[in-house]
This record gives sequence, structure tokens and C-alpha cells, in this order.
Amino acid sequence: MASNNIYKRLAGETAIYGLSSILGKLLNWLLLPLYVRIFAPAEYGIVTNLYAYVAFLLVILTYGMETGFFRFSQKTGDAPKVFTTGMQSVLITSLLFLLLIITFLPSLSRQMGYEGMERFVLILAIIVSIDAFTALPFARLRQENRPLRFAFIKLAGIGINIFMNLFFLVFCRLRYLENTGDFFAKLYQPEIGIGYIFYVNLASSIVTLILLTPHIFSRGGTFDFRLLKQMLVYSFPLLIVGIAGQINQNLDKLILPYLLPESVDAFAETGIYGANYKLAILMTMFIQAFRYAFEPFFFSRSENSIDTKKLYADIMNYFIVFGLFIFLGVMLYLDVVKLFIEERYYSGLSVVPVVLMANLFLGIFYNLSLWYKLLDKTKYGAGLALLGSAITLFINLLFVPQYGYLASAWAALFCYLVMMTVSYFIGKKYYPVPYNLRGAGIYFLLTTALFLLSQLHGIDNLLLKLLVNTALLGVFVFIVVRLEGFKLQRLILRKRIRDINKS
Repeated sequence: MASNNIYKRLAGETAIYGLSSILGKLLNWLLLPLYVRIFAPAEYGIVTNLYAYVAFLLVILTYGMETGFFRFSQKTGDAPKVFTTGMQSVLITSLLFLLLIITFLPSLSRQMGYEGMERFVLILAIIVSIDAFTALPFARLRQENRPLRFAFIKLAGIGINIFMNLFFLVFCRLRYLENTGDFFAKLYQPEIGIGYIFYVNLASSIVTLILLTPHIFSRGGTFDFRLLKQMLVYSFPLLIVGIAGQINQNLDKLILPYLLPESVDAFAETGIYGANYKLAILMTMFIQAFRYAFEPFFFSRSENSIDTKKLYADIMNYFIVFGLFIFLGVMLYLDVVKLFIEERYYSGLSVVPVVLMANLFLGIFYNLSLWYKLLDKTKYGAGLALLGSAITLFINLLFVPQYGYLASAWAALFCYLVMMTVSYFIGKKYYPVPYNLRGAGIYFLLTTALFLLSQLHGIDNLLLKLLVNTALLGVFVFIVVRLEGFKLQRLILRKRIRDINKS
């Protein structure tokens, strides 16, 4: 019964955290059709490229403090002191970063290739500073098991983002195109262009900061420099992990414009790749939602017991099953999913299955990474991430000039596959967990077979094709239910036998 309650709690918190996380990612997905219809691939390529910088900078400016906060809150038993210490550190570094950007803005923008677009660089620097500062208050809400408050604040920021995008890029823009000459038509300035995306993001970040203010100053603790040094020692390898992770996830979008041959429009190719990459967003949303709930969950159950390890193994099994279901769901209905982008972006659809599977491997790696976090061996996490970065860099530099963004997608897949495999074997030595490799192998083979069948049946009629693919998805669900149901029956039977023996 206790085990069932644990599963229910993890599933419930994953659902709540996932609501905010999923809607945040879904925002980008649902706004994707708007962006690709208003902006040309070259313009959307600029957005893709600049937000890749944002992802890198956000990791650098939080420098592993979220995980450090979870670890030292549990280790010291003084969460307010840990929070205040980490919070003041992040505030100082964020302000210093913003000051540096303002000081060197013209030369920095020129070096990045955005001369004349300095305002975009500055806006994104402010966004990064605010988001880095709010990362720890969000972690505090998770540590205090307040998923509803967490979700409310996240959704408020998301709501502002959605409303303002629709207001400026749809309502005001249509008034402008219709030459109404009214107040709303004048609010839309076509020369701003993609700048509306950045301005709206800034407004959303500011609203989020305001809503988090009570949680930043409530239950104040004291700053402890000695504690900060301990947190930095623990978190520094996680910073390396984070930077290496961003190399694996976003380096391609940063360097594509510089690696592609001059014969192609580099920013247009980057825009096409970025748009199709986002068609795999369901997998990313699932992984992020799961991580929000799973990280504080396993820190709260860090005892080295057989039951705890069996619990981790069961969670991994269900994670893989659901991840494979998402893979099949997207690929079997790709003819519907692709309608989210415009036909001029369809040339990049070949990256979707590769990116989906790459992200699933990344999610498995995140699950496996619990061993080095629980044992304070974060240097292994740094080593694994650097290994993945080396693979990413090597494949991108060697193959992108010839094969374009498809090489970037395959680089991600091989990177995460190697990281996942190496992490499993090292973790098996330090923190052995009885993962069900046989079951995972069966599910992967089943998924591969059903995916290949969907690609080879050769049905052109869309309705018939969707019906057949629905049947294939039904086969996956049926087999999973049968296998997992049989496993559950065995567990119940064993429990009854134990209860009888005890009585």
C-alpha cells in the first residue's frame, strides 16, 4: 500500500509540475504555426540561434545551484539558510553579467553577427538575468512540495506570453494590414519584426519575478560563506554537466550558420531545423515534467535499500514505456503533427524521429544519473557530459558541412546513447539498481518494428493511413498492458503469500 501511495504521489506531482512545464513548452509549439507563417525561415533562424545562446547562459548563471539547494537542504536540515546563501550568490552573478553585457554591447553584438540588432541582445541578456534569479525560488517551491503554487506562477507567466503574442502578432498586425489607422493598428510596427517575440518574453519574465517576490523574502535565513563554498564545490561539476548538456542540446543551433556552406542560406536552414526540432516537443515536455518531480523525490528517499532501488527500477520501466508511446504517437500521426509548421519547412521532417529518440535516451540518462548525485560523485556526471559534448562537436564539425542539419540530429542521438550506456555501467558499480533490461529491450524492439511497419505499408490515402497507424499504436498499448498487467498480478500474488506466511 505504501508503495502504491509513493507511485501516486510521484505521478500526481509529475502531473502538476508537468502542467506548467508542458504548457510552457506547448506555448512554443502552439506559437510555432504563428511564427513560421509570419516570419521567413531566415528570420526564424535568428530566433532559433539567439535562444540557443539564452539556453547556454541560463545554465552558466545558475551554475548548478538548484540541485545544490536540494542536496544541502536535505544534508544540513536548514533549508532557509541554504536558500538565502544560494539566492544571494545568484543575484550577484546575474547583476555582474548584465553589467558586462551593457558595457560591451556594441562590440559583443558585432562579434555575434548581430550588428544593428543590439537591442535584441540586450533584451535577451535581461531575460536571462531574471530567469537565472528566479530559478532558485522555483526550486524552493519544489523542495517544499508546493506544486500548485509552482504551477500557478509558471502558468501566469505563460498566460502573459500567449496573450501578448496574440495581441501584437495577430490582432494589432491584422489591424495594421487592414489599414484601419486606429490605435491598435499603430501599436504594430513592422520594422520591429521578430523583436516582438523578445519583448513579450521580457514582459513574461518580469511578471514571473513579481509573483515570486513573496517566496524570495519569506522565511529568511542567513548567508553563510562557508556553506556557499561547499555548495559551489558540489555544484561546479553540475555546471560542467549543464554546459556540456547545452552543447549537446543547443550547440547545433549555434554553429549551423557558421558550418553550412556559403551556397545555402544558413539562417534559413537553421530556421527549418529549429522548427522541425520543435515537433519533437512532446518528448521534451514529458522528460522535463518528470524531472521536476523525480529529482526532489529521490533526494527525499536516498537510503541505500533494496526496496528503494527496486522502486527506481520500476519507475525507469514505466518511464521508458511512456517515452516509447510518445515516440510512436508523434511518428504515427506525423501527417497531422506537421500541420503545425508551414510547407516551406517540410524539408526538415526527416530529423523528427531522430530527435525524438535522442531525447528519450537523454531522459533515460537523467534517470540513471541519480547514482552520482546521491553519492556526491558529481564529477562523474561532468565526465559523462563532457564525453557527450566531444561526440556532439566531432560529428557536427565533421558532417554538418556535407549533410547539413541532419548530421546535427544524428549527433544528438549518438551523444545521448553513449552517455546513457556509459552511465549505466559505471552506476552499476557504485549504486547497482536492478533495472529490467530485458523488458526495456522488448519494448524498444516492439516500437522499432511498429515504426518500420508504419513507414513501409505504403498507404497514400490519409484517412486510411491514420486508421492503420492507430491500429499499430493499439498493438503497442495492448502488449504493454498485457505484460505490465501480468507483472502486477505476480507482485500482488507474492505479497499475499508473504502476508500468509507472516500470519
